[in-house]
Amino acid sequence: MLLKSIMTSSAALAVVVACAIPSTIPARAQEVQAELLGFHQLCDHGDRKACVRFGMILGRMQERHAEWRRVHPEWFWWER
Repeated sequence: MLLKSIMTSSAALAVVVACAIPSTIPARAQEVQAELLGFHQLCDHGDRKACVRFGMILGRMQERHAEWRRVHPEWFWWER
């Protein structure tokens, strides 16, 4: 009886964790994009450290480049 209860609980936990993981990915992506927007604005106002941080984040997030190029072409001004 105890084993059955433990197995049921662990299965329920696995389902909850599996459902929670995909929902956190877009939240992190939105957080990174908001961070990039802030650094881009600071860079436009002359903050050189913000320019460096902006470039570092862009370089680190290679898998998002295609989407960001479409949504924010001003971030990739050197490629025009």
